[in-house]
Amino acid sequence: MKRPNAATLRWTAIAVVIGAVIIGAALIYRATRHSPSQSSSSFAINLDPGTPLSGPAPDFTLTDEAGRQVSLHSYRGRVVILAFNDSQCTTVCPLTTTAMVQARRLLGSAGSQVALLAIDANPTAISVADVRAYSEIHQMTHVWRFLTGSLRQLRHVWKAYNIDVGIENGQIDHTPALFVIDRRGRLAKVYLTQMAYSSVSQQAQLLAQEASSLLPGHPPVQSHISYAQIPSIAPSQRVDVSQPGGGSLQLGPGAARLYVFFATWDSQVMNLAKQLRALDAYQTQAIAQRLPRLTAIDEASVEPSTAALPSFLHGLGAPLAYPVGIDPSGRIADGYGVQDEPWFVLVGAHGQILWYYDISTLGWLSTSSLIQHVRAAVTRSSNATTSLAIADQELAGSPPPLASLHSQASQLLGGGKSALFARLKALRGYPVVINVWASWCGPCQAEFGLFASAAARYGRRVAFLGVNANDESGAARGFLAQHQVSYPSYETSYADLSKLAVVQYLPTTIFIRPSGKVGFVHIGQYEVEGTLDVDIASYALRG
Repeated sequence: MKRPNAATLRWTAIAVVIGAVIIGAALIYRATRHSPSQSSSSFAINLDPGTPLSGPAPDFTLTDEAGRQVSLHSYRGRVVILAFNDSQCTTVCPLTTTAMVQARRLLGSAGSQVALLAIDANPTAISVADVRAYSEIHQMTHVWRFLTGSLRQLRHVWKAYNIDVGIENGQIDHTPALFVIDRRGRLAKVYLTQMAYSSVSQQAQLLAQEASSLLPGHPPVQSHISYAQIPSIAPSQRVDVSQPGGGSLQLGPGAARLYVFFATWDSQVMNLAKQLRALDAYQTQAIAQRLPRLTAIDEASVEPSTAALPSFLHGLGAPLAYPVGIDPSGRIADGYGVQDEPWFVLVGAHGQILWYYDISTLGWLSTSSLIQHVRAAVTRSSNATTSLAIADQELAGSPPPLASLHSQASQLLGGGKSALFARLKALRGYPVVINVWASWCGPCQAEFGLFASAAARYGRRVAFLGVNANDESGAARGFLAQHQVSYPSYETSYADLSKLAVVQYLPTTIFIRPSGKVGFVHIGQYEVEGTLDVDIASYALRG
């Protein structure tokens, strides 16, 4: 689930600390997630085009899932795709695994000249049984070699490849690197898997093309898809999905609904069948208490085969009390902001995300707890609507340029750099406060309420804007649905903001004077309302 910015990666400094970085007492997130390694408009924001490397690939000898010794040098003469994979991962690693398999398949018969290797990156699950379990549940036993060893051996290899591995808040955190090694045993390129289900096929094509360039005769890659951003399917959009066994199911607005996203390989680390069966009780009570009903969505884009879901459901013995739909492309999971498996998402009647919950990290909820969470989220949504209505009253009569912002409250706007700077030009003459955030950034979440309050109090004189930087659209929309403010956010990248400020940490707040010049850049979280008020007074109202 860790998605570093590879823009400045070099072989001498690949390792990055993913996630939260604490500097002094300020809570800030290093701006390293969901960023492609090259600044190119031709690539999706959640797709890493890869970083060229040079020099020999560090050799190693480790043990595979069958207990056999494997050395990297034994693969000379073949192209090697080498991944660092958590043996109990339910986030980004299955995406990496799927992309590797697809990449070799795209080379046709030439795929036999490509070897797939993975090295365990979970310091707490390093037994042969651990890597075997992952390989079996993902049907990879005869497809790759998943390697492990003693913790000392693994740490030596992690260090040699500059892979950061650690435990953060009880969760395994590692650099999600994929290395391509040429037939002479030399490093060719490194890719960092992004947490986006819909981009798996794009990453597979990238890997296949790189492997092809290193093989004799450059065999053709049997795929020609674009690397442009793949549009996600948001909860506000109607879409029909197929159901196992036939029939279809409509998703989208119309009635509030609770979704549980899952994949059959979750069974490796939990009793998935038991937990899905336990959700029958929620469905029964939801109907009786007129709460949002439950629908399950299988993330087919990363299932090991089309037979995985039917086989799993057949093993349950009896049908579930709620419908199961299939997401074949990952566009629904991305649109609903899914970042792990399993994952709850509560969607309102108009397609707004009211609540989400990472089951894999936080654990399954009892029926009574789940009902409490759902009921509380529905109540919060009602209160948030009331709060925005109060803010609208406070902001009534704002000058047209500011009133235009208020009319786009909590919207995620596209258009990138050009749209953002066109808006700033239209706001010339007014002080502007730009809050740069991302949905995965904990400190951003913590301070959003302060900006909601400030925008309601100062919004008749100061223009507030959000910038959602290097994030996934579905996750960002879900975040805005839960953290509503009286202004919009523009979807863009860190690089696009370089004209205003160098953004290296999140959150970052940029204060622009009425003249259009940047007056101050605040790095890190605003922890109390008073501090934000002082900065608004100093760098906006006195500008």
